[in-house]
Amino acid sequence: MSVFAGDGVISAFGLTGAQKASWRAGTTLPVPPPVLAAMDGQAPMPSQAGLSAVLTPLLSVQALGPHITASVVDVTTGQSIFSSEQDAAMTPASTTKIVTAAAVLATRGPAYRIPTRVVAGAQPGEVVLIGGGDPTLSVFPTPYYPGAARIDDLAKQVKQALGGTAPTKVIYDVSLFSGSGVGPGWDPDATTGGSGAVITPLMTEGGRTKATKYSDRYAQPDVQAAQAFAKALGLPAGAVAAGTAPAGANELGKVESAPLARIVEFMLQESDNVLADELARQVALAKNQPASFDGAATAMKEVLEGLGLPVTGYGLVDGSGFSRSDRLSPALLTGILAMAARTDRGDLHAIFSGLPVAAYSGTLATRYLKAAEGSSAAGLVRAKTGTLTGVNSLSGIVVDADGRTLAFAFMADQTTNGPQAVIALDRVAAALAACGCR
Repeated sequence: MSVFAGDGVISAFGLTGAQKASWRAGTTLPVPPPVLAAMDGQAPMPSQAGLSAVLTPLLSVQALGPHITASVVDVTTGQSIFSSEQDAAMTPASTTKIVTAAAVLATRGPAYRIPTRVVAGAQPGEVVLIGGGDPTLSVFPTPYYPGAARIDDLAKQVKQALGGTAPTKVIYDVSLFSGSGVGPGWDPDATTGGSGAVITPLMTEGGRTKATKYSDRYAQPDVQAAQAFAKALGLPAGAVAAGTAPAGANELGKVESAPLARIVEFMLQESDNVLADELARQVALAKNQPASFDGAATAMKEVLEGLGLPVTGYGLVDGSGFSRSDRLSPALLTGILAMAARTDRGDLHAIFSGLPVAAYSGTLATRYLKAAEGSSAAGLVRAKTGTLTGVNSLSGIVVDADGRTLAFAFMADQTTNGPQAVIALDRVAAALAACGCR
């Protein structure tokens, strides 16, 4: 490593002008250890008896309630090495997002970008803003979602394409999606309380009114997005109306989202419900199903079956896990995770890289911080959390003490103390990380 000190740096350190800056050889720092070591197929596999002896008492604690299911799978072989009702239909909460991630990556591919287009309207000066299902479209000075396309960039393209014709009206087309924008079984405040939004193919910043994670959401995200676009064109909010694009209309502009791999990573890291339900509709579109909650659920099941994954217990009604009517099995989650870690499934690797890391990132950043809460596994556990009232789940990947890579899913659906259930699940995953269990 070399360092160059310019005049400003020299002055800041009180050095004289005569002391000229120069390149100096430095000491090469040691390479830090990986957050998770590479898979070692030669490492000894835990035994079923050894895992059972360690995990069963931890899964039987009062904090997890009377009903908890589990699945632990060896990633290298795909073999189940610990289970408890692994095919049971459980309320998954946000671990649902693992399924959504797998389905959208397998259908659209990690490099796919979601387009937002503008075409010419029926009358001179009319433009039609067509929602393509990109919830990350940005209007904030600093986009909430990294790499998001911008409304003002789209407006610049349209102005240039119109030439001397002044824009007069914005028609917004949200016909890509069908059915309700509110998922079945969602809580009454699900679309405005800061954790979700009405699902529509046209919105900005996930429907947020402010650039914060739990910001309030617009009641009509599509209308707000159209008004923001009109403003960027120099038009008032009143120049906006709903409609559909004329057949064969000339394209005036197009912007595209960040690659799906990046959106999936953000969705998993931050457990973003809006991204999840928008991505589920991308699966529906790719599989020629209606872009609705029902269509997305049907399409995702079809994709999972095509991947050879176990769908016993499958009963999703949304892509986010927001609904209490959702059902998934632990075996499905570990099957997806084991597949995502394989070298021949590069299309699914964003699942692995998107999982929060214990005591470091995303929804695990504030967990695994204390010894009694599994801090020994800080940096070792990658996992997706799931939380609803009475429901706590944790599913992810860990390399155990012998270097064996394991996928796990622990799901409890009758908890009465959420914070204590979270700690209990973290301790189970920490025990798995510490265990050779042979």
